[in-house]
Amino acid sequence: MANAPPFNLLDESLGDTASGGDGGRMILVEDCVETSGAFVVHHLLKRALHSHSSDVVVFLSFAHPFSHYDRVLRKMGCNLSVQRDNKRLLFFDMLTLDRLDKNRGKTGEDILIALYGEVQKAVEVFRSHEGRQHVTVVIDDVSLMEVDAKGSSNLVLDFLRYCYSLTAQFGCSLIALNHEDVYSTADQPNLLLQLEYLADLVIKVEPLATGLATDVHGQLTVSNKNIQVGSGKSRNRIHNFQFRIKDSSVEYFYPGSKT
Repeated sequence: MANAPPFNLLDESLGDTASGGDGGRMILVEDCVETSGAFVVHHLLKRALHSHSSDVVVFLSFAHPFSHYDRVLRKMGCNLSVQRDNKRLLFFDMLTLDRLDKNRGKTGEDILIALYGEVQKAVEVFRSHEGRQHVTVVIDDVSLMEVDAKGSSNLVLDFLRYCYSLTAQFGCSLIALNHEDVYSTADQPNLLLQLEYLADLVIKVEPLATGLATDVHGQLTVSNKNIQVGSGKSRNRIHNFQFRIKDSSVEYFYPGSKT
C-alpha cells in the first residue's frame, strides 16, 4: 500500500501510525469542553481514506449522524458518501431511531456486546478480501458511549479492550476520542489512565496556557510511545505545536512562529 507523504506538523508527528503503515496501533485523542478535538478525528478519518490506499474504516458514532461528518469532510476534500458506496466506510450511527429502538429494554452490557459482535464481523469480512485490507476502527466518542452503557465506565473500558484486541488479532488501527474533563474524580483514574496505557499514541488537544488568542485556537501535544531508536531500545517522542481552525482546513505551527 502506498502512503500519502506527510504535509503538516500533525502528519509528521503521526508518521505511519494513522495511515496503516505499521498497523496494530491505538490512537487516543483527548480534548476538553473548552477546546474540541473533533478536527483531529476528522483529519485522521480523511487520512485513513486517502486515495493512495485501499484502507477501510469502521466508524462508530455516538456523537453525530452521518450527514454531519459527510458535510465536514466534503469541505476537506473527502466525500464520505462515495467512500461508503465504495465499501471503504462502514458507518454505525448509534443515534438513529432504528438503533435506539433495537437497544430499548436491553442492558448496557447487552448493547455493547452486540455492537462489538458487529464490529468484529465487519473487520473479519474486510480482512478476508483479496489484498487483506487494513482496517481502522474509529470511535466518536468514548464519553457518549457511556450513555449506551447505562453510565458504566467499566463496561466502556471492557468494550474498548475488546476493540483493542482486534489490533493484535487483525493488525487493525483503533482511534478513539475522549473528553478528559467530563468525568468525576472517582471515575477519572480508572478510565482515563487505562485508555492512556492502552494507547500507542496520545494526542492532547488543549487551550493555550496563556489564554485566548485571535489567531491561535489551541495547542496539541502528541506523545508517540515506544519509538525504536536502535539496539532494541525504544523511547517516547513528544511533539508540541499550536493550531488554528479555518473553514475547510486546520493550520499547524510551532509556538512563536505565527506572525
